[in-house]
Amino acid sequence: MTATDPAAPLAGQSALVLGAGVAGLAAATALCRHGAQVSLLEQAGQITEVGAGLQISPNGARVLQVLGIDPETAGDRSDAVELRDSAGRLVTRLALPQAGPGFYLCHRADLIEVLATAARAAGTQVQLLQQVQDIALSRQGARITTAVGAVHEAPLVLGADGLRSPLRTRLNGKSEPFFTGQVAWRALIPGDGGPRVAQVFMGPGRHLVSYPLRGGALRNIVAVQERRSWAAEGWNHPDDPAALKAAFAGFSGPVPGWLDRVEEVFLWGLFRHPVAEHWHDGAGRAALLGDAAHPTLPFMAQGANLALEDAWCLARSLARRPQNPAGALESYARARAPRTAKVVAAATANARNYHLRGPLAQAAHGILRAANRLAPSLALRRYDWIYEHDVTA
Repeated sequence: MTATDPAAPLAGQSALVLGAGVAGLAAATALCRHGAQVSLLEQAGQITEVGAGLQISPNGARVLQVLGIDPETAGDRSDAVELRDSAGRLVTRLALPQAGPGFYLCHRADLIEVLATAARAAGTQVQLLQQVQDIALSRQGARITTAVGAVHEAPLVLGADGLRSPLRTRLNGKSEPFFTGQVAWRALIPGDGGPRVAQVFMGPGRHLVSYPLRGGALRNIVAVQERRSWAAEGWNHPDDPAALKAAFAGFSGPVPGWLDRVEEVFLWGLFRHPVAEHWHDGAGRAALLGDAAHPTLPFMAQGANLALEDAWCLARSLARRPQNPAGALESYARARAPRTAKVVAAATANARNYHLRGPLAQAAHGILRAANRLAPSLALRRYDWIYEHDVTA
């Protein structure tokens, strides 16, 4: 169904979406496909993304498919995940399914591009240079004022505008994140034609993740280190490649060669943000999704996947109760809050698992190696509750 189909469940209804990231673009597309008229406000001058990699797992791939997007237009299907120690020795290899919705290695900019194309094709009206300055909620709906004085009104506003979402603050007040004692570097280097495998190299108090992008033309690197010195939050703080090399000087295998090729690197501090207590306003005028509702650390690679799940669930809930938006948003929040909180907790725990030291690391790696020989699919099945979850069913 499209926004022009009078039989669509949300025909004649309108919504404002704040933010042209994964959550906002997917939500706009889903709402349009249920018949709504959607305007999307983005503060940037163009819909684009910084260079970085991300992973789409089956739970997110299913949403892309139902939105009419082939996941392979956004990235390359991944064959496996390998956990290795800091010397480069294999600890365990998780072969990934090649039938049905799978796992994909994506350049973030490529995913944003296919989502933006789908949103516009579905009928979304995208408005750029719209930095939100004020949000007023009334019985009539939402009134958004931007930094240049433009005013936008709609019965419903959706905050998909990330960590610093003004709508999150409007619904929950200000929250203070805390520094986890971990920092992360990210870098892209020329590709080396390696296999379509995500590799995790684990060392004491640090780990490094790498995988190929764009058919092997690029290689994505994310490296995390525990340390006391604070680093600013955000994706775009340049750092010296020598600092990254020094932090991982004890690593072997392909890691030294990769780091020798890093010419530009960005550093950011990892902060824990609470899952929002209030996902909607109670009157059917406003709701949150994506990072605005549940920021997560990157250690389960679920940020984009949860955003896709949110987008479909929110649109479907509204479509099921077109005359009761308050009930629809309450149903959406009840369905999403427990799951997202559980995934956020799993991501936090994974960081500890990657950073074990001394005898504890040796014992854990020995157990993983033995389990891989005896039941090679067991480690992946442990996370079936994440990957096999199907919000489109």
